[in-house]
Amino acid sequence: MPRIQYFVAASIDGFIATSTDDLGWLLQFDGFEGGAESYNGFMAGVGCIVMGGETYAWLMEHEPGKWPYTGTPSYVFTHHEYRAPDGADITFVRGDIQEFVTDFRSAAADRNIWVVGGGNLAAQFADAGLLDEIILSVIPVVLGGGKRLLPMKGPTPPLELAASSTLGRGIVELRYLMPGRTSPQP
Repeated sequence: MPRIQYFVAASIDGFIATSTDDLGWLLQFDGFEGGAESYNGFMAGVGCIVMGGETYAWLMEHEPGKWPYTGTPSYVFTHHEYRAPDGADITFVRGDIQEFVTDFRSAAADRNIWVVGGGNLAAQFADAGLLDEIILSVIPVVLGGGKRLLPMKGPTPPLELAASSTLGRGIVELRYLMPGRTSPQP
């Protein structure tokens, strides 16, 4: 069965962005050894993308008129009125994530669903017991504060480490299964 995955990068102190949504700390690592291979391998299994409105707004501000996920059905949870860039297959939604899971699975067409972000949206999937896997690239910087990786309502049971690898520039990629989930099939 397709998996709902949170593929994300975070500082070693657990933040995915500064409090002002600055990603300069992360972007300085663009092009690190193994990064493109990891991302491309991950994207080969993605059939649907789900993201929050703040993530969408950040993309539109930093890549105006461009959509980096052309050809992949995408859903954006937002209370704002946005217009999709030309050629983008985006559905803007609002409400409880559980109302749309069947739509995500249908759009993914037997492939995985990527919860791009932010952390609050990923936490909603986790709190609802819908998140299968976290693929986390730990970036060797300390932010000291900002937007948390996964601001859930409470602690989880122990996650299962399914894989780990060291990439360039001191980045470590960790693949965790959420409690009760099974390892992906090859």
